[in-house]
Amino acid sequence: MQMTMRWFGPEEDKISLEHIRQVPGVEGVVGALYDVAVGEVWPVDKIERLVGQAHAAGLKMEVIESVNIHDDIKIGPTYP
Repeated sequence: MQMTMRWFGPEEDKISLEHIRQVPGVEGVVGALYDVAVGEVWPVDKIERLVGQAHAAGLKMEVIESVNIHDDIKIGPTYP
């Protein structure tokens, strides 16, 4: 088991990665792309930037959360 902390990114989170790194036992962060609309494809460059920020701070990012799934996918086909 790895100890991680949720990180909302440099624009949204008041706590920096450098501060998170100082927490004893924390090996990484869990993040998401909160600016991508529901149903939109996550751009690879944004994912790489997010992961790169964690790695630059000496942290892992092995979990991505909050992938917004459009309701049409969740509900499935609807028929009249």
